[in-house]
Amino acid sequence: MRSEVMKLRSKLCDYYILTKPEVNLLILMTTSAGYYLASRGPINILGLIDTLIGTLLVASGTATLNQWMERVWDGQMRRTANRPLPAGRVSAREAFVYGVFLSIAGGAYLAVLVNWMAAALAVSTLLSYLLVYTPLKRKTPLCTLLGAFPGAMPTLIGWAGASSRIDSRAWFLFSLLFLWQFPHFLAIALMYREDYARAGYKMLPDFDADGRFTRAEVLAFSILLVLATISFGSRTAISLVTLSLVGAFLLYPTIKLLRTSSRNMAGRVVHASVIYLPIVLIVTAVSKS
Repeated sequence: MRSEVMKLRSKLCDYYILTKPEVNLLILMTTSAGYYLASRGPINILGLIDTLIGTLLVASGTATLNQWMERVWDGQMRRTANRPLPAGRVSAREAFVYGVFLSIAGGAYLAVLVNWMAAALAVSTLLSYLLVYTPLKRKTPLCTLLGAFPGAMPTLIGWAGASSRIDSRAWFLFSLLFLWQFPHFLAIALMYREDYARAGYKMLPDFDADGRFTRAEVLAFSILLVLATISFGSRTAISLVTLSLVGAFLLYPTIKLLRTSSRNMAGRVVHASVIYLPIVLIVTAVSKS
């Protein structure tokens, strides 16, 4: 009896891992920011919760189906070989059914309990991620550019969930998350360049053998991100100072990365970007009120 319970617990854990909870945390954070910034007057807590639940379901389904599509190549990379699918702990059929169920449930939840615009944005995010970004990872380094569009969509889903429309302010918030993805994911590509190459993923251009071009990209996009963030979010002197300081915090490792191909420095850029984004969203939200 105890062994059966342990097996069930292990299986549920693997299903949970398939949803990529660490990515979903970022998605929920950016969706919440979009919802809050689009709200006029007191925030509708129930509406926010419904928007987050529906978005979480679609995001979890997308993550599961992404791993289902890439299960063979995930098994060829050290960083992903122990995931439930390549390790054989979850079958391809189980993962496919699970991913489809979560995706349909999330889309329906948003359509019924939030609004059709939020549901349409969520479904379009899923389709563009799975049908555009995922297959292009093995064909062209432009996948990062194209993948940044669905990656930034949670801001619009949250905005639509609160207001049933998308305006210029929503697109500005979208642009911040769009730009943020370049230093974050290009630094990850530098960290795991050999691993990606082993599985045939073209995350970096072939001409950039020493990574110098990509490191320059990381710095350029970081500068654009910091300037856009200060322009959008600094409505008070305090917010201006805070965003400037956190911008300097992000730029420091990206400048150092430009001078070295160190994997550790690329990792520092990733960590700095993870700290940068929530601070920016919090400052932007506080500046609204």
